[in-house]
Amino acid sequence: MSARHRILQRLREAHRPTSWPAVKIEASTPANAALQREKFCHALQNAHAEVIECDSERWPQLLTTLAKERRWMRWLVGQEVELIHPFEVACGLHSELTLCHYNAPVETLDVDLFSDVDAALTTVKAGIAETGTLVLWPDEQEPRQMSLVPPVHVAILRASDIYASFAQLISKQAWADNGMPTNALLISGPSKTADIQQTLAYGAHGPKILLVFVLRDR
Repeated sequence: MSARHRILQRLREAHRPTSWPAVKIEASTPANAALQREKFCHALQNAHAEVIECDSERWPQLLTTLAKERRWMRWLVGQEVELIHPFEVACGLHSELTLCHYNAPVETLDVDLFSDVDAALTTVKAGIAETGTLVLWPDEQEPRQMSLVPPVHVAILRASDIYASFAQLISKQAWADNGMPTNALLISGPSKTADIQQTLAYGAHGPKILLVFVLRDR
């Protein structure tokens, strides 16, 4: 018997569990929610991301002020995204800021994506407190290139969408029943890479800056 057949035979004869232990999901309480939000923000900051907590009414004004201070003048936003609309209105009050909507094939937007855009603004499906991770579900309104190409990625997340763990997120949002996403992005800080000398560098590819607005529930 060849080595390959021996390995396959062992795999076939190996004990396979007939059931998996259930994952314990803690009930959500205001105290738990506050701790999860604090843990989430701390983990993101440790990963070199910036986090701003604010009320849902204030973030467009805060972002426009920050954009002018940092010279983020040209913005890429999705097409008809309800949560982003207040920022579009706020930009209309500042002639220095311009918006580019992602409403065309990537082949026609490559110059905007790779050269002209200073920052992209996207919404977030959920946050994972355990790892300080953003969960994005790219779609036609907000394609995945928005969070992967421009030098600055600004993400908007409702505090009520922060979960303790990935398992809790899948359970609470009923991914199994409602359908798994065709494409999910898990983002934990700005882009980074390490060479063979194990020197960690941030912003080597993709966004050099990740700024997350956490919108507190009233």
